[in-house]
Amino acid sequence: MFSFEDLIEVITNNLFSQVSVLIGIIAIIGLALQRKPFEQVVAGGLRATIGVVVLNIGVEIFVGGLVSFQAIVASAMGLEPPTSDATLTGFTTEGPGTVVPLIIAGGFLVHLVFVRIFKAARFVYLTGHLMYWMSVVIAASLVEAFGDVNRWVLAGVGSLLIGCYWVLQPLWTAPVMRKVMGNEDIGLAHTDSVLAVASAYGAKALRLGDPKKHDSENLNLPRALSFFKDINVSTAFVIGVIMLVAIAFADAAVVTEQMAGSTVLPAVWALLQALRFAAGIAILLFGVRMFLAEIVPAFKGLSEKALPGSKPALDLPVTFTQAPTAVIVGFLASAVVFLVLMGVFAGLGWFVLVPPMIMLFFGGAAGGVFGNAVAGWRGAVFGGVLNGVFLAFGQWISWGVWNTTAPELATLIDSDWVVVGWTLAWLGQLLAPLGAAAPWVLAVVMVAVTIAVLVLAGRRMPAQAELSEETETHAAFVDPAAEATIASTDAVQHGAQHAPVAVATTDRPETLTVLAVCGAGMGSSLILRTTTQKALEQMGVPASLDHADVGSARGQRPDVVIGQPSYLSEVGGIAPVAVPITSFVDVKHVRERLEQALTEKGWL
Repeated sequence: MFSFEDLIEVITNNLFSQVSVLIGIIAIIGLALQRKPFEQVVAGGLRATIGVVVLNIGVEIFVGGLVSFQAIVASAMGLEPPTSDATLTGFTTEGPGTVVPLIIAGGFLVHLVFVRIFKAARFVYLTGHLMYWMSVVIAASLVEAFGDVNRWVLAGVGSLLIGCYWVLQPLWTAPVMRKVMGNEDIGLAHTDSVLAVASAYGAKALRLGDPKKHDSENLNLPRALSFFKDINVSTAFVIGVIMLVAIAFADAAVVTEQMAGSTVLPAVWALLQALRFAAGIAILLFGVRMFLAEIVPAFKGLSEKALPGSKPALDLPVTFTQAPTAVIVGFLASAVVFLVLMGVFAGLGWFVLVPPMIMLFFGGAAGGVFGNAVAGWRGAVFGGVLNGVFLAFGQWISWGVWNTTAPELATLIDSDWVVVGWTLAWLGQLLAPLGAAAPWVLAVVMVAVTIAVLVLAGRRMPAQAELSEETETHAAFVDPAAEATIASTDAVQHGAQHAPVAVATTDRPETLTVLAVCGAGMGSSLILRTTTQKALEQMGVPASLDHADVGSARGQRPDVVIGQPSYLSEVGGIAPVAVPITSFVDVKHVRERLEQALTEKGWL
């Protein structure tokens, strides 16, 4: 007969230790609480589960490509590649990282409690893929800081820390976000917040230029540079060039060992490895995108119902429409500086850097947009340079910080990962004399600090501004479908028989297929998909919606593609109707753009 301890062990080994299953259960709970139809709840749970399985496959491919890249480049430079017995795959699938789903769920609950209680905590963090990655970073950092931590302690402490982070991060970026967006209707939810703030205040302190006189949008960049917006293409291109050069100078024995009996020419093998590396990242992102498509709407729906006076904090691309040229300027500056430092590091025998194209793009874009907001194109260049330096030194040092847990995190870092990882490593040494109580002491101190910040910030908010803010944000975050229901009920009471419904013309598909597009397909496009769905429901237009990154979108043929103008310039031709938008959460704005585009096509 099973004892209670045996029962707990069975549940832990077969449920809480299985990340994919647990993510599926979280999705099911979130969808069920919103009273979604049974078939949607089941399908959503399965899609979320499959997404995590795909994510793990992508991680394995990425790690394999990373090992080959580091070995070949290290040999070409006469260095020893960095080594570790631990891997990101092992940490998240078999090690302490299996508690990451618990950290996400518990942390989001902590986050919502803070937002509900404190008027200053006005932003709800909705960038789902960064919820996942920052939870992995915190779990790995806690294990590195405090050793073999009990999984339930790790889950509890991690939940409190990540919950506090999600509350505070949109607040410390609010001043610079207001400078970029011109208002406080949207917060920033991205783990490059440190880089964004440093770029803005650094460019301002150095007095690099005037934001109007030197605005980057006055520059005319070559269209040929636009292909760098596709992360898959830029990753394969840059890694491929580096591999071809490195293999020409690498030791023949090392090349033979890495080729593992392959019969193709070394140059061909090098190109295939670059493509494999890029494919691993693409699969990884697809997996994340797949399970987030279920998790984020579930979280967002719950937060809308429980927190009607809150504001959404969204992914970094919401700022790209404000300065699309600054995005490219920041990215190019970031990539050039990182590649130069890659050679410098190798020449000095420090470390074998790996170009993280996703982080170079988004971090460089952050530096570009926020630097441009205070100092024009010079500020954009400064922000990009800052990101390149940050990533190079961060990758070098962070490999050692996570060496016994998930060292590959160092090759995927954002600026906030570096700050959090290094800080927790330092605090681990400082609190070591407290023994097993040290993690809880850290969590309690962090919660106390968060409460103190929110109380002080709340006292500085004028009562009238607070009232005005509540009214505006309720309108921005209210469920448009509910508004439509109310309007319909009101119409019936006044004698109308039906709510307005758009009538399809002869050539419009009965159910429109609509694709929302962004750079990585995980943040802003996911939010835009939700907003577009609400707008189409208000319009009475039946539609099937999906979201994707620029690269994936090229292979699809929807009826309508919707996204920022800079992305539609790349993929607008995939659909008969392309709808440019500048606000991801404004249902009225999205509806107006849809009505205009569909009317011009004759579909409305």
